[in-house]
Amino acid sequence: MEPKNQTTVSEFLLLGISDDPELKPLLFGLFLSMYLVTVLGNLFIILAVSSDPGLHTPMYFFLSNLSFVDICFVTTTVPKMLVNIHTQSKDISYTGCLTQVYFFTTFGGLENLLLTIMAYDRFVAICHPLHYTVIMNPRLCGLLVLVSWMVIFWVALLHILLMAQLTFCVGTEIPHFFCELAQILKIACSDTLINNIFLYVSTALLGVFPLSGILFSYSQIVFSIMRMSSTEGKYKAFSTCGSHLSVVSLFYGTGLGVYLSSAVTHSSQRSSVASVMYTVVTPMLNPFIYSLRNKDVKGALGRLLSRIISCL
Repeated sequence: MEPKNQTTVSEFLLLGISDDPELKPLLFGLFLSMYLVTVLGNLFIILAVSSDPGLHTPMYFFLSNLSFVDICFVTTTVPKMLVNIHTQSKDISYTGCLTQVYFFTTFGGLENLLLTIMAYDRFVAICHPLHYTVIMNPRLCGLLVLVSWMVIFWVALLHILLMAQLTFCVGTEIPHFFCELAQILKIACSDTLINNIFLYVSTALLGVFPLSGILFSYSQIVFSIMRMSSTEGKYKAFSTCGSHLSVVSLFYGTGLGVYLSSAVTHSSQRSSVASVMYTVVTPMLNPFIYSLRNKDVKGALGRLLSRIISCL
């Protein structure tokens, strides 16, 4: 077998979800619809929170940040996939791939951190209601979001700097519909030991630790709710956590499903299809979960739509 050329590559080939040409129009229409629904749904959440004084609270401040991250998260991968499907092309430039890895890592990590912050917000609201406004003051809320951005900025940047040191074979194929860091490390033609070590460390930092924080917060919330004597109080406390708990379950459940499917089947195509769940479907469903399960958000969205219709 002849050794592959390892000169500097200018592009990669994204294999996508399916090579069947008959499925291309269906996939294009499906993902374009999902992308538009995701962007519009999350944009409406942001506008509703910013325009309604009743929603100017820490919980909805974090929700609007989560919606912004969801828009950016899905924009990182879907538009390039739509272009490749429409042009029947598979290429992505080396620089474009690095850029996609950076922003995917950034917004995926921010999703984890924001969900953890939102769990802490619910913990303070239910377990320490009398001190909620003092603890969750605007300064702390802004600081938590700012620190999250700073942490993920450096983590993503280090990933890119380490990835830039790798060499790749000309004509390298990525068995995915976007440049996923783990897949790229598997196809590198040089040693990836340091990259993999940092990948495991960052996964623990941005995945395991935040999930542990969420589980701890909800364990304390459950204990506090069980000590309540009022049935109405218990229902109200559970209802304030329902939307966030649904989003957490969806995000981590789909992510775990992708990991298990890739570990069990070893099929790159099935792994790509499973990845659609947490990269596209989850950001699309988040606005519906919060708007359908939350009367305040539903009311704000109704008033926002009424104002928009009246201006037309």
